[in-house]
Amino acid sequence: MSNKVNTPLWKYAAPIIVGLLVFLIGAPAGLSSSAWIFVSIFAGLVIGLILEPMPPAFIGLIAITLSVLFRVGMPVVEKNGSIVPTTSAQAISWGLSGFSNSIVWLIFAAFMIGIGYQNSGLGKRIALFLVKHLGKSSLGLGYAIAITDLILAPFIPSNAARSGGTIYPIVSGICPMFDSYPDKNPKRIGAYLTWLSLATTYVSSTLFLTGQAPNPLAVELAAKSGVTLVSWTGWFIAVAPVGFLLFLITPLLTYFLCPPEVKGSPEIAAWAREEFTKLGTMSRNEIAMALISLLALVLWIGSSFFGVNPTTTALIVIILMVLFRIISWSDFLANKPAWNVLTWFATLVPMAAGLKNVGFLTWLANVAGGYLTHLDTTMATLGLLIAFCVLRYFFASGTAYVTAMVGLFTVLATHVAGGNPAEIMLALLLPMGIMGILTPYGTGHSPVWFASGYVKGPEFWKLGAIFGIIYLLIFIVLGMPWIHFILPKL
Repeated sequence: MSNKVNTPLWKYAAPIIVGLLVFLIGAPAGLSSSAWIFVSIFAGLVIGLILEPMPPAFIGLIAITLSVLFRVGMPVVEKNGSIVPTTSAQAISWGLSGFSNSIVWLIFAAFMIGIGYQNSGLGKRIALFLVKHLGKSSLGLGYAIAITDLILAPFIPSNAARSGGTIYPIVSGICPMFDSYPDKNPKRIGAYLTWLSLATTYVSSTLFLTGQAPNPLAVELAAKSGVTLVSWTGWFIAVAPVGFLLFLITPLLTYFLCPPEVKGSPEIAAWAREEFTKLGTMSRNEIAMALISLLALVLWIGSSFFGVNPTTTALIVIILMVLFRIISWSDFLANKPAWNVLTWFATLVPMAAGLKNVGFLTWLANVAGGYLTHLDTTMATLGLLIAFCVLRYFFASGTAYVTAMVGLFTVLATHVAGGNPAEIMLALLLPMGIMGILTPYGTGHSPVWFASGYVKGPEFWKLGAIFGIIYLLIFIVLGMPWIHFILPKL
């Protein structure tokens, strides 16, 4: 999110005040003063990411620079029983380590791939094709939108690019055909299509590791905190039963909880058919993008078989898109969202790892772990899952949420009596996508649909809570037993 001109001054002051207050409280027993300095900086970072008085990437850059200046957050090195002081060179090397992180570059590359879908026109062709065949009824139109998002999800992990950049332009062109506008007949079909488009993106974001940017980041941060999880294929298998069930029922749920006044829409199918005809035969760029996408999917699914790292695959896709002139080198350099997210994630990764380096997560786990030992494994896991989901209300970014919470909950998962930390963390991380539905600011695409005005504020919050509860209950009843069964086989 970009900085706003009328940002209140208190939003600028709040991160500084919180950081200073945490510092003045003083380090508790079990933590050093240098560790507490880093905790203070991290607390200010979290408040800054929640309030966003300025671009999140810039906030992350400030936090990492302060940590480097104070030389805190780095791994502790001991020699002959004494702690070796961190040099300035070691500090800046740690501060910039996120820029060499493979997951960060995978997310960066995904934004570039999104530009390829837009430039080639392949995304628009897929959407119109599905609407043409499934758009004869409002419910069928809903499934057409859902299928479009599902097809694009493995390749475009940016919610804003996938839903806001590809789906939204199609939907915004459909609503006026039925005299449905934000301020005139919104419930005729506009509110239904708006909520459906929003909700289906949350489901597709859950199904694939590359379905939304925070997914691979969360897996990386969990690994940095000591719990290694699953590959792209493992993630898909672990969430598939819940994901596909939610995919099937979301259009139906929306149809009954946010019903359109127009039940049939043959005009939509006719419009899509006309627009699809105008596209003509597939262009050279569309064919090239389709083949490149197929190659990427094969390499991502078979990464262990082919011995190709997923990030390497993403870089190959970028190179092929440039070579086939789907994107130009100027497009590559001018993709500000991609460079912004690269800077953002590259600062957040070492900051999150720093909590473990200074011993804060171990200290906190020892404090909180005492409470978990009094609960059986199932209740403790459910408690962690519900807490992990409810905290979503306090974050205006999935990335900020992951950065602040994953390290902490990973350590807490290791203290659940009789529990498997990998199984518990997988149960927490898999529903991250669907839980973004709770608020109109939870992920990158949420504000796009909220700002459209078809679903008003109170209704938006009500639907978010209803869908969130339904999604979570289904995940608990179906998803958690499946994870317990399938994890040993992944």
